[in-house]
Amino acid sequence: MAVENIDTIQSITGKPIKVYDANYDNSKVDQEGFLKVLLTSFQFQDPFETQDISKFIDNTVKLRELEVMKNFEDAVKSLDDNNTLFLNTTNLIDKKVLYKGDQTLVEEGKTEVAFVPKKEASQATVYLYDKEENIVAQESYENLHPNEKYTFELNDPEVADGYYKVSVVAKNGDEKVESEVMSTAKVTGIEKDGGDIWALYEQGKIALNDLEKIGG
Repeated sequence: MAVENIDTIQSITGKPIKVYDANYDNSKVDQEGFLKVLLTSFQFQDPFETQDISKFIDNTVKLRELEVMKNFEDAVKSLDDNNTLFLNTTNLIDKKVLYKGDQTLVEEGKTEVAFVPKKEASQATVYLYDKEENIVAQESYENLHPNEKYTFELNDPEVADGYYKVSVVAKNGDEKVESEVMSTAKVTGIEKDGGDIWALYEQGKIALNDLEKIGG
């Protein structure tokens, strides 16, 4: 940025001297302007009280360092918590997560599914369905407690890789018991939509609050 003068006077040699406002922000002076100020200060210095150029430059460098640090701090502060969280969540890409949802990823015949019955249940069964709604795996449980997590870990090389629908049928006698289902997914990307941040996967997107486990 060029330095803007507010007035011009003449020295005893007849050369014009630019005069700057005493309140001018020195941090806005560019390299060319700084050199002009430096050279001018030595050109018109008192010959009986010469300036120490090394001290002058040292002080100027220190001021520049402070300016750079201040600009850096301002830049850091400009990143609000949401932006920082967005940058941090990029570490989830290519990682497996356990999330609240009913689409689970099978890789090499393995996947992890969990469910939490909201009430006491005498029995429950976890089903995995393929795209043709065929049951490819299932696991049964008995005497389940409310709000307790139950895990089903598939380990069957006969099940092809891909996403499968998860269904949990829980009952307490003849009464149907609702359950919260958690499935495995692999994060393929991170998306910021306004103030919300989402983990993307092949079947859609997951709210960060719905992540239950990372890795595995």
